[in-house]
Amino acid sequence: MNLKRYSRLMLREIIKFMKIKSFLVGIFSLVVFIAIYSCETDDDVLQSDFEIRDRAEQQIADNDSILAFFETHYYNASFFETGSNHKIEDIVISESPTDSQGNANKLLSDALADGDMTVRTIIYLDTEYEYYFLNINQGGGASPKFTDRVRVRYEGFTIEDENVFDQVSTPISLALTGVGFGSGAIPGWQRILPEFNTAADFTIGNDGITNYNNYGFGLMFIPSGLAYFVSPPAGSSITAYANLAFKFELLQTEEIDHDQDGVASYIEDLNNNLDVFDDDTDEDGNPNYFDLDDDGDGVLTINEDINQDGDPTNDDTDADGIPNYLDEDSTESTEDDDE
Repeated sequence: MNLKRYSRLMLREIIKFMKIKSFLVGIFSLVVFIAIYSCETDDDVLQSDFEIRDRAEQQIADNDSILAFFETHYYNASFFETGSNHKIEDIVISESPTDSQGNANKLLSDALADGDMTVRTIIYLDTEYEYYFLNINQGGGASPKFTDRVRVRYEGFTIEDENVFDQVSTPISLALTGVGFGSGAIPGWQRILPEFNTAADFTIGNDGITNYNNYGFGLMFIPSGLAYFVSPPAGSSITAYANLAFKFELLQTEEIDHDQDGVASYIEDLNNNLDVFDDDTDEDGNPNYFDLDDDGDGVLTINEDINQDGDPTNDDTDADGIPNYLDEDSTESTEDDDE
């Protein structure tokens, strides 16, 4: 057995162990919860006044809040008429029609009316959402997919009170889609960043600092339902149902194959709804993008690349229109000769 095959089999066993461990932890948590609950009397049970709001109703309120913000806030549009490679620090949002030098600012609602601000409508969790982004510079490089890793600088603030809750001065890398429901970027980022391009090129100075040229640059405005909704990060100043805005620089991108099965994760979004969590061909509880055997036929997806061109998606041995890696009836393997 070659080393590469051994590594993949070991990874499969690790995933099996993780699934068993997660199940046991869940059972233990349930037992603890029942034990605690059974020890309480009716008078001991704490009542919460927190209300889980209907997503559709909350989106109507959120969109109204965002549009109201647009009606009262300007950005320094004239500043970006000259120069290039502007920074997030250059974007100034204010309630003043002129900047500190007396140059005219542009009302965000006017930017929306003039087409400078883009609005998109999507269905997410059975709710229709509208979100907005201002494209100050498109960028000259590649466009990331919603499952990719990106390198960015950004500043985030809440629309309701303009509280800056996060600011990244040095570029960081992050996965737009993680390996669990609590990881990865918020849905708004997954949909907006692919609308931009990365830097056309970059240089590294004598000081070791990377200088990016012609990168995607802009502002995004995201309703709570495409942000954290009712579950903001622990320790964050973000509150439940907060609408968020981000200034951002999109610098680089890297394609991710989360399970290293030879199929890029964005391709494993079979229904093209920008959500890899609901694509589970063999219904084993592991979505395809993190499943080593997508069709559950006992053959690792990466070994169903019969023509060995590095792409399991174009191998259809029985010519039924379903690629082998998604067809449980096709069990041919590149390792058949090794057995």
